[in-house]
Amino acid sequence: MTELTDEKYVDDELKDPMEVVSVGLDDGYAYTKVALPDGRLVAVPSRARMGSAGVTWIREEEQKIYEYETEGSVYSVGAVDGEPTQFNEYPGSALNRVIVQHALHQAGLSGRSVHVVTGLPVSAFYRNDGQQRRQAIKAKRDGLKLSVEPVVSHTSAQRTLKASIAFHEVIPEALAAWYDFVIVTSDDGVTLDADRVNAPIAIVDIGGRTTDYVVVRDQGIVHESSGFLNRGMLNVKVRVANGIQQQFDVDELGEQSIARAVETHRLRLHGKDHDVSDLVKEAKRELVEGLYTETRRKLGLGVELDRVLFVGGGSAALSDDIANWFPNQTIADHAAFANARGMLKYLQFVCNVPAREA
Repeated sequence: MTELTDEKYVDDELKDPMEVVSVGLDDGYAYTKVALPDGRLVAVPSRARMGSAGVTWIREEEQKIYEYETEGSVYSVGAVDGEPTQFNEYPGSALNRVIVQHALHQAGLSGRSVHVVTGLPVSAFYRNDGQQRRQAIKAKRDGLKLSVEPVVSHTSAQRTLKASIAFHEVIPEALAAWYDFVIVTSDDGVTLDADRVNAPIAIVDIGGRTTDYVVVRDQGIVHESSGFLNRGMLNVKVRVANGIQQQFDVDELGEQSIARAVETHRLRLHGKDHDVSDLVKEAKRELVEGLYTETRRKLGLGVELDRVLFVGGGSAALSDDIANWFPNQTIADHAAFANARGMLKYLQFVCNVPAREA
């Protein structure tokens, strides 16, 4: 789990256990990110599989796999070799639902009632003509509101309570980063940056499964220049996995081992470390070349844009590779959390939340 904390203030929502908590929730294919009103940013891998963990923890505080039940099925979440998330129905699936519940627990929201805003990739939210995909949006909205119960082992000293989603709105993921960009918070309050609101800007969101492009001009989405590429950081893992199988003559490796190899450039087999830097570099090179070609096709040289804003976990991971694509580009601070921050701001300052929501 990754946690970044802004210690400047702690929101009253998190002090009072009876208060509903507002949450920005970017439940991506590779990581699920949470933005909280007190400034904390929490991320967990989107990693789960159906079935019980089959592990008894010698020391309860060392637990790394957690079990959740939804619609009669048990799922294990955490340090498991997860089932693939790269399928179209993932946003409304039980797999997504248990990972989100786990992320809310890791963010300290066990037993709390929460209001959330999540997102869908641009291609899943809009049709080519700009019309919303209402069925997909409804499936995403309704899916997360289905009950997910933590499964407590017989050795656990206390019962873990679920986080209950009382309100859920869905917006396009890359557009969430635009809200993060134009809604500015400070010690003096919240302001809408007028210059940023009206400036033409492109958002490039390099995620796990997809890379999204959203061009906003005069507070409108320009669909001709917006769209997506069905490639992201998970393609690096697939390419590295294939290379490892060939180079080391292994039939299959667990998903966690591949993820560690991509992150550390080291692979441990039979108790020995092996350098896989070349495999990782080649996989990233292939992805970057594809991203560059599609970015030029969508945005050209960006001469009519005030800014090209790169967000998403891929933008952080590939920061050196994409550093000089545009003279007017910026990689967002804590780029992996830009969508989650924007979703929280949308919920707090734009969304009309009903006083009571079932």
